Order: sequence, then structure tokens, then C-alpha cells
Amino acid sequence: MKNFKIKKRLILVLVLGTIFLSFSFKSKFFEVAKQIEIYNSLFKELNMYYVDEINPADLTDRAIKNTLKDLDPYTNFYNEQDVEEAKIRRAGEYAGIGIAVFYTERGIEISEIYKGFSADKAGLKAGDIIVSVNGQSLKNMERDQLSMFLKGTPDTKILVEIDRQEKIINKELNREKVEINPVPFFEMIDEETGYITLTRFNEKASSEVKKAFKDLQKKGMKKLVFDLRSNPGGSLMEAINISNFFIPKGKTIVTTKAKIKQWSNTYKGTNDPLDLEIPIVVLINGSSASASEIVSGSLQDYDRAVIMGERSFGKGLVQRQKELTYGTQLKLTISKYYTPSGRCIQELDYTNRDLKTGEVPKFSDKGINKFKTENGRTVLDGGGVLPDVESQNSKKTDATEKLLSSKAIFNFATNYFYKNAAITNMDSYEFSSSDFKQFINYLKVDTTFVTEQEKLFKKAFESSENNNIKKEYENIKEKLFENKIAEISKNEDVIRIVIQNEILERYFYKEGVYQHNIKNDKTIIEALKLLNNKDKYKEILSGK
Repeated sequence: MKNFKIKKRLILVLVLGTIFLSFSFKSKFFEVAKQIEIYNSLFKELNMYYVDEINPADLTDRAIKNTLKDLDPYTNFYNEQDVEEAKIRRAGEYAGIGIAVFYTERGIEISEIYKGFSADKAGLKAGDIIVSVNGQSLKNMERDQLSMFLKGTPDTKILVEIDRQEKIINKELNREKVEINPVPFFEMIDEETGYITLTRFNEKASSEVKKAFKDLQKKGMKKLVFDLRSNPGGSLMEAINISNFFIPKGKTIVTTKAKIKQWSNTYKGTNDPLDLEIPIVVLINGSSASASEIVSGSLQDYDRAVIMGERSFGKGLVQRQKELTYGTQLKLTISKYYTPSGRCIQELDYTNRDLKTGEVPKFSDKGINKFKTENGRTVLDGGGVLPDVESQNSKKTDATEKLLSSKAIFNFATNYFYKNAAITNMDSYEFSSSDFKQFINYLKVDTTFVTEQEKLFKKAFESSENNNIKKEYENIKEKLFENKIAEISKNEDVIRIVIQNEILERYFYKEGVYQHNIKNDKTIIEALKLLNNKDKYKEILSGK
């Protein structure tokens, strides 16, 4: 009798639970359907009665993207054009003329020339602005429109009109298959030490790293510097494959935890590794993110490599593409990832964004948790991968961050290129302190590097009806400029290197920058010293 009562209660609880879950699901489904219906009726009324013509595709595109922007920066809606560009980034190949670009009001500005491709053969240069294609002016076109002009079918010709330093040049170019190698450079630094740089985790990343590694082994490589600096990430599976090159088969490389159970996974090495013994130093910086952090985090947790440089970006979120109707896609954040020791290195807590100010808190604000590597070393979560050996660079000020995100350095390098016919010696070239003073003078005429204080002050002056404060405005403007220069000068060491690399690229392509850096880059030199000091290397990884 007693057992019957217990069973009766259990059945009642299960029934109530099922009813509650069913009601909750129906309630959520109703709310979604309700909001869709509201949007449909709103859109219909706008389209029928708004005084001017409305572009339905453009309005919907902007509405969806504005809806998603408050979630996190990685959850995005892709229209048909966006989908094609995303495929190119993942595949690492397309048919075009071999350039990287900025989209501007004047047209398409070339930011980089890829060596050996059509644009390079035709003599195009970084800083050139393509103002028309096949007679079609590009002035004031939207980004989505501009991106369609240069890509197309291989072996088709296009006529471009170039604005170079206010002179118009006409060129005929041939579209061709452009392959973006995620390993743009690998070389022996000395007789025993190899260097590989990986710039992105596209579909070719692991195969190209493997190819470079085996090539360097044939040249006598016994130690490796693996450069992931400024690598923004990419494919999760490529990161797992590359980690597996140096971690035993069967070991956990990364774990993902999602709301949907089927998207929560533990990923282990499934292949035989390339090398379990070779000493490795992995280089990272503040722009090493996502897949770069999976590789560096897993190698650190297994004490398989010394991590050197700056704290990484702190992106511990995983995205997946979901197909939508009419060739569109949704890329959405589906899970967080955890390194083998259990760390989540996500820095920003987008769920608790302040809706009034837009500020996003850091997970580290609530406290940092300690974890242990295989050898017992302490590692931390909540804000990127902390290197085992930190580079001695100055900490970037807000003004410096603003400068680096502007086009001021790019524009200065263009100006420098046309004033200096050649660099006599690539290997020994240095952008000196006296050169830095020239850059400071250039900033007096630059219009792209504007701090928030300068922007707000100019806006206040322009909205003022008092025309008698022009002199005071100029004095304060000069003072704000001086403050800005003082702030970026605190990071002269960092800025000089960025400018130096930008200038070297104009004369010797990206390849020349890498050739110069394996001999002159302070972090690479420090990595080489550590690899040549076996005792120090072992001591760092030992956990003692």
C-alpha cells in the first residue's frame, strides 16, 4: 500500500512537470510567433504607406543586424553576398586580382598587394584607389556593391581606373584564381631552429602547417618557433588538428559546452602526432584569438610548449553557421570552449552587458580561477591565455589603441613610399626615433586619427552659435593634440614596429616583413634564446 502511494506521487510529479514544460514551450513559441507577426504587419504598413520608396531587402538586412548586435560581436546575419565572402574566407581561395582592400566613399582602396597575382603584375600599389571598374564609377557606393566588382569568373578581364596620388591611371587586369595561404612564411632561423607563422585557421591551415613542418624537418629542424601573433582564429576543427600535431592521440584538446546537448562535445586527438619531443615556443599577442587560443591553451595545459608574448584576446566562444531561406545564413554563438585543464578563456561577459551604456563587463571582474597543467603549473581563466614568458613591451594607452585602429599609419606609409624611392638594405632597416618624429609631424595634417575628446569638442564647437570663440577653440584643439601625442609617445616602441612593418611591406611585400623579422623581431630573438637554453626551457615547463 505504501509503495502504491509513493508511485502515485511520483506519477503526479511527472505529469505536473510535463504539463509545466509543455506550457513553458508553448508560451515561448507563442512569444516568438507574436513578435514575427508584429514585424510582418509593421513591414507591410511601412511598405504600403511610407511617403518614399523603401528597399525591402536593405531594410530587413539592417533590422536583423541591429537586432543581433546587442548579443555578441560574433552572432551575425549573412545576406547572399555576405555568405559568398564568408565562404571565401573559410576556403582561402577565390577568383580576383590579388589584393586586400578598404571600402571608401571614393571607391576601393588597396591595402595590400599579393605578390605574383594580377594586380601585382599590372603594377598596382597599396594606397591606390580604384575609382571605376569597366566604366562604372564606384563613388559613394555601399560596401556590398563594391565587393562585387573585382571578384568574378577566372580568366575574365576588367578595366580599372586608378587614382594614385591624385593622378589617374588606367589598367586592364585579368581575374585569376587567388589562393590565400594561411602559412605565408616558414624558414630556418638558424641551423636547428625552424620558424612557422600561421595567420588564420581556414580550411587549409592544418595541411599547410604540416607541409611547412615536414619541409623544415628535412632542413634539420630540431626546435620550433610557432608564431600565432595577430591570428584572429577560424575553424575549430583546424585548431584541433594542429594541436594534435604535438599532443598524443586520445588526449583531450578542447571541450565545448552548449545549451543544446548535441553541441556539447569533448574533442580528442584522433591522429598520430607529428612530433611529441621537439621543443616549441608559441608566440601570441593581444590579437591572437579563438582557434589561436585553443592551440596555445592546449599546448600550455599539457606543458608541451612555452607560450611567449602578450596575453591573448580572450575569445572563448564557438560559432556555427545555420542555413536560412533564400541563400542567407545565421552565424551564431552556440557554446563556450574549455581548455584541457578546464579553463574558459572568454574575457567579456556579453550576457550582462549594460543596456544603457553598452559597456560589457569582464568575467575576471568577478574573480579569476586557478587551474593546473599536467606538470602542476598554475594557469588562470577569465581573460585570454597568459604567456609563460611575457614580452617587455609598453602597455598600450587608449590613444594608441585608437591610432592603431585608424588609417593614419597606413596613410603615412603610403606617403613615405612615394617620398623614398627605395630601401637599400631590407635586413638592417629600422624605423628610428628620428623617423618617429616625422610621423608625429605627419599627424598634424592627418584626419583619420581622432580621439573621442577631439571628436566631442569639435561637435560642441560646430553646434555652438557663438562665433567669437574661434581663437579659444584653436587653443584647446592644439592642447588636445598635444595630449594625444603625449599618450601615443608612451608606446613609441610598439608604434615604431607597426610603422616599420607597414613600410617594409610596401617595398618587399609581406614576405619581406617576415624575412626582416626573423632576424630583428625582439620576441623571436627571445624565443630563440630560450630554445637554445635547454635548462631554462625545461625549468619553465617543469612546474617547479
